[in-house]
Amino acid sequence: MNAKKILPMFMVVMTINLAFAQQPPEAPVKNHTHKYHGDKLEDPYHYMEKSDKPEFVEWLKAQNTYARNVLNSISGRNELQSKLMELENRQKARLSYVNITENDKYFYVKRTKDEEIGKLYLRDNISGSEQLLFDPQTYQSAENKNYVITGVYPSDNAEKVAFEVAPNGSENAHLLIMDVESKNIHPELIDRVWFSTVSWLPDAKHFLYNRLNSADLNDQERELNSKSFLHEVGTDPNKDKEILSTKNNPDLGIKAEEFPLVFYDKYSDKVYGLTVTVDKYITMYMADAEDLNEDNISWQKVFEKENEVMDFETDDEYLYFMTSKEAPNYKVMRIPVEKPQIELAETVIPEHKNEVLKDFDLSKKGIFYTTRRNGVQSKLYHLTEANSTPKHIDLPFIAGNVNIMTKGHKYDDIWVRLNGWTSDYRRFKYNPDENSFKVEELTDRPDYPEFANLVVEEVMVPSHDGTMVPLSLIYKKGLERNGENPVLMLGYGSYGASINPFFNPKALMWTAEGGIFAISHVRGGGELGEKWHRAGYKSTKPNTWKDFIACAEYLHSENYSSPQKTAIFGGSVGGILIGRAMTERPDLFAAAVPVVGCMNPVRMENSPNGPVNTPEFGTTENLEEYKALLEMDAYHHLEDGRAYPATLVTAGYNDPRVAVWQPAKFAAKLQSYNSSNNPILFTVDFEGGHGVGDTKSQEIREMTDILSFSLWQTGNPAYTANMINMRDR
Repeated sequence: MNAKKILPMFMVVMTINLAFAQQPPEAPVKNHTHKYHGDKLEDPYHYMEKSDKPEFVEWLKAQNTYARNVLNSISGRNELQSKLMELENRQKARLSYVNITENDKYFYVKRTKDEEIGKLYLRDNISGSEQLLFDPQTYQSAENKNYVITGVYPSDNAEKVAFEVAPNGSENAHLLIMDVESKNIHPELIDRVWFSTVSWLPDAKHFLYNRLNSADLNDQERELNSKSFLHEVGTDPNKDKEILSTKNNPDLGIKAEEFPLVFYDKYSDKVYGLTVTVDKYITMYMADAEDLNEDNISWQKVFEKENEVMDFETDDEYLYFMTSKEAPNYKVMRIPVEKPQIELAETVIPEHKNEVLKDFDLSKKGIFYTTRRNGVQSKLYHLTEANSTPKHIDLPFIAGNVNIMTKGHKYDDIWVRLNGWTSDYRRFKYNPDENSFKVEELTDRPDYPEFANLVVEEVMVPSHDGTMVPLSLIYKKGLERNGENPVLMLGYGSYGASINPFFNPKALMWTAEGGIFAISHVRGGGELGEKWHRAGYKSTKPNTWKDFIACAEYLHSENYSSPQKTAIFGGSVGGILIGRAMTERPDLFAAAVPVVGCMNPVRMENSPNGPVNTPEFGTTENLEEYKALLEMDAYHHLEDGRAYPATLVTAGYNDPRVAVWQPAKFAAKLQSYNSSNNPILFTVDFEGGHGVGDTKSQEIREMTDILSFSLWQTGNPAYTANMINMRDR
């Protein structure tokens, strides 16, 4: 059991020829007032929240056309896009959703360099021949939609595989079931699934899954009161047995916004029921597997949210769990499966003082776990029953990020995946008896000689309150600190999620252009443990963008760069960070790029994905949390007549996580209020969503947009565009 795997026709009637438009189309202002706890909050673009209205869709199309014309006119863009595509195609294939069954069957999605989307494949073992199981391009091709695979769930014996396919970035998936040997897909189709976390029973004929309330991306109740079901392969899904839900289990007090998930564990022959939101802490129940055949399941509560449990694993005797209770850097404890009482818990992996526990896995050889320091320096440890002192394992190379994978406590197999900011991902099979690593790749790794002379500098920056914030800097060896280096600065800072070191040749192209790629590990993330998360959460959220601002000021004061040379970007709820940094200190930045960003948090609850996010950001129902939401709201912090940096706002029309109207409202108001001559562009991908399942072309286009726009605005002479000033109207 691995709980971390638990853990997103329109008609143009414009009368102007937008191909030659010199200004983005203005959005109508329609006065509307919200009332919160005595506050009257003006919202001139509230009408956009009805995102299927023809006039709004028309405006989105017109904005996108204008923005695309400007972006496509940037000199150097075509050459940059070609280079990014060449870097992408240098790797023969990209793999995702890799699953290894106990009998050494490898299931994975592979996208070759000649393909736009990935296909589902099977290998008998690491060196076995490859079989194509499913090509999503053949699925419902008459619909003229781009379907992609968004989840893969093989049965333990590899007899069957369930997998999700979703169109146009919506993540609004259908769950399909295939007999692996014959490659025949069963006739039943289960819709309304979203990361359904399929859990197979031993017979490979039944599985547990979660189903949403609605398939309509605009339905405000789409994610509320979702349910977990038991499905028998070959039967009508609409007759599936309801296992865990608000309605079916009123005694458990499951909230409407909580996702009920159920997993089967064959070692203990138990089922585990979890209720989850974006809050990392789970509520968990346990029952005997045979209860699945009963009308009512006798659920026994194991963990409450107050126990601060995130991940768990099981073996024949114990339930192991990771917690931050009295251990902000996390520890692992265990309790007997047959007597799962939290007061009986004993510590297995103690909290490390200066390292944050990142991950742990069970194997026949003991427990393997990883830690990180400041979010960027990772270590691997091995712990056995015979030796209570963890053994630090020397890695094949110094890695900023270490990921481990095992088959479970009955198997010797341990895989370790390593990478760094400038080191490509490598996958190894680890032999603990010989303390040796053997390269075991599923695809060839290319060389990137253009990044051979990069320097990685990890610094600590004092924030507004004296707190030291980690800042990662990547640049060419020999770079002069003359204040003239363009900086592209990334940040996120939510959910306790860390920006672990990643290797992305496309992003590293910024350094090839002579710039500094900077990653600010702000509060709200998890780089320094749970205290770091809580220090950028709800009422403490301002620390997130103030840390970011402090990092920018550090780069300027230390002569790495200057405000005229600094571009910033971040995605999803990282839009809160980017939006508030640019509205609080617009003088610090030449360009800002919030990517599918949450720009209007006060209204987040009024979107389908909003209620599940209230544990992280707050609810307007609570006065103090409303004040916190308002403080983090970039839309409401825009000031009429203020000069803002050049901004590229992006959205996906089918985005199930950040509704398209969130960035749309911000873009409309920013265009209206901005007094500078800087361009304010708004792109909308009508065949995309939050980025999950993007085609290769969509990925390349987005990165080309970010880089070329930022290079243009930070003064790179190879990237220019002719535009009439925004205020020359």
